[in-house]
Amino acid sequence: MAFPKALMMMMMIIIASLVYAAQVADTLFVPQPQIDSNTVGRSLLQNNDIDCKSACDARCAETKRRNLCKRACGTCCERCHCVPPGTSGNEDVCPCYANMTTHGGRHKCP
Repeated sequence: MAFPKALMMMMMIIIASLVYAAQVADTLFVPQPQIDSNTVGRSLLQNNDIDCKSACDARCAETKRRNLCKRACGTCCERCHCVPPGTSGNEDVCPCYANMTTHGGRHKCP
């Protein structure tokens, strides 16, 4: 019993498509490792339980525009859960804090 060439080609294309789909499915549906919900988003440098008010009070202690500094610092602290130590600099400790910018492209966080 001979199959026509067109039917054989169609069967080969279908089989190749199924094999390809199986390979793609294996790469797309890789089971994710279980993550402890108590440690999600935390690192040694970032503490999600930070007291932003006292951290920003310390950060803005020596500025002339204290209210503006505290407001900007508070926003950055709530978003990044981190405030660099000291009154200025040390931004390498909190990369999120250091990289946040205003709409004008200037550094947002004091």
